[in-house]
Amino acid sequence: MGIDLGHIEVAPETALVATPTTSTLPRRIADFATLGEALDYAADGGCGFNFHDARGTLIRTYDYAALRADALAMARRLIALGVTPEARIALIAETGADFAALFFGAVYAGAWPVPLPLPTSFGGRESYVEQIRVQLASSDPMMLIYPPELAEMASEAARLVGVKGLDWATLADMPAPEAALPAASPDDICYLQYSSGSTRFPHGVAITHRALLNNLAAHGHAMALQPSDRCISWLPWYHDMGLVGCMLSPMANQLSVDYLKTEDFARRPLAWLDLITRNQGTTVSYSPTFGYDICARRMSSQTKAADRFDLSRWRLAGNGADMIRPDVMQSFVDAFAGAGFKASAFLPSYGLAEATLAVSIMPPGEGIRVELVEETQLSGGAARQDRPQRYRAIVNCGKPVRDMEVQVRDEDGGALPERAIGKIWCRGPSIMTGYFRDAEATSACMADGWLDTGDMGYMSDGYVFIVGRAKDMIIINGKNHWPQDIEWAVEQLPGFKAGDIAAFAITTPGGEETPAVLVQCRTSDDHERSRLRDEIRERVRSVTGMNCVIELVPPRTLPRTSSGKLSRAKARNLYLTGEIKPYAIAA
Repeated sequence: MGIDLGHIEVAPETALVATPTTSTLPRRIADFATLGEALDYAADGGCGFNFHDARGTLIRTYDYAALRADALAMARRLIALGVTPEARIALIAETGADFAALFFGAVYAGAWPVPLPLPTSFGGRESYVEQIRVQLASSDPMMLIYPPELAEMASEAARLVGVKGLDWATLADMPAPEAALPAASPDDICYLQYSSGSTRFPHGVAITHRALLNNLAAHGHAMALQPSDRCISWLPWYHDMGLVGCMLSPMANQLSVDYLKTEDFARRPLAWLDLITRNQGTTVSYSPTFGYDICARRMSSQTKAADRFDLSRWRLAGNGADMIRPDVMQSFVDAFAGAGFKASAFLPSYGLAEATLAVSIMPPGEGIRVELVEETQLSGGAARQDRPQRYRAIVNCGKPVRDMEVQVRDEDGGALPERAIGKIWCRGPSIMTGYFRDAEATSACMADGWLDTGDMGYMSDGYVFIVGRAKDMIIINGKNHWPQDIEWAVEQLPGFKAGDIAAFAITTPGGEETPAVLVQCRTSDDHERSRLRDEIRERVRSVTGMNCVIELVPPRTLPRTSSGKLSRAKARNLYLTGEIKPYAIAA
């Protein structure tokens, strides 16, 4: 019998065999009415999820037939516990078969699963419990289901809001009596998604089956899926790119997936590339910019990439979820070109939870394309001739996906012409119905079916270019400054990297607005810290023309969202409340 193309090889000491790459069914590009219908179809094709440990060893296979059977049993258990249609079921989204069965089980039961984050992105027990508490208070679930190892923290969060807590091992041991499952409609809510920035005032994004399947089909068409494609991912399932892009989309498009847990990737990032190397088919794999950065940096201290990796079959190397850095992408190419990686494999994209996920995706094979934009244009002004011009490279994030319209508007809502920078608005079947039980927040960002993404950018020849988040803009004396420009200026100094710097505006004791720049510093020498602070101040002044408040802070101080992105808003709040304590440096 022949070996299936795309088979992930396993170590000889294990008897596990990964699910095949090629489905036995005719490919359907997510053309289903509901998510349950998509799983019903995929279950007959042989493909499925494959879970690997920190070293990339296959430890669990989970074909879609087994997933469907377990999900149906979970649905019956939930109904036996009194779960009714539209009840919210909060789930701690650990990458594994248990969460997958619970997510689909809640969907089959007509309930709305609500994926919640793991504690790895938070500062400690209290911070994590508080994060879960506010999301539980927002989603008002009937119960919270969690891994047994997180019972202490999760049950505490549930107790604080009066929600029933249950670990999923206990639930799996309960009887699953026969029960009639509700028939889902395409316009029913399928799940609630909390964006990675949802912290103090979270917004649960309500996504219907129709919106979800429309976006999943858009993924499949935009990526021009092939029979040899196999997805490989380390992205967390509580973030929209991990949940929708790398869990729901592969299933609805009948692909197999190989997973590393996010925390395992953080410890051994090159295990991700090992999995890609072992895939004998073609790989589809996504990462935010920082994932490529980590791998390039880790590789620079090791032997040649060609001695360990074969990345020649990596067909689509997706980029998304944060600002795409062309310098980082080039560093990745430099580090792994010898292992067969092609720059044309890069697939920049743009999306957000409020649009289910994808808004724009680069056509396969076009790679990363940048345009140089003069900084005064980025700030909404005209190029000045009284000083040397400075440019920033803006990455092309692709064309709007199928059925999606994109407009760029000014502050008054008027449409702007080509290459004029303004607010990005989008409209299409995959836009959310709204924020759960928050009509005010919904009306603030939606009008006549259009969604205000909160991002700034422009259109050029049908492609979308993203400049930054509107709310992050620093406005000093009527002039706009992007925090990314300040942060990137500091990153050019030796010893600093992306994520070490957070720039935002503060009000001085004299009542003036000024930028503050927090920089994670690893040296303990007071004189060296003083020198670094002066060097950073001069660097920022030379690039922006501004005098900034420069504060050096300990490593691992700057907060991140649940998906690993720097949270400038939270950094600002923690700094102003004194919870971030800068080093005291002698004058």
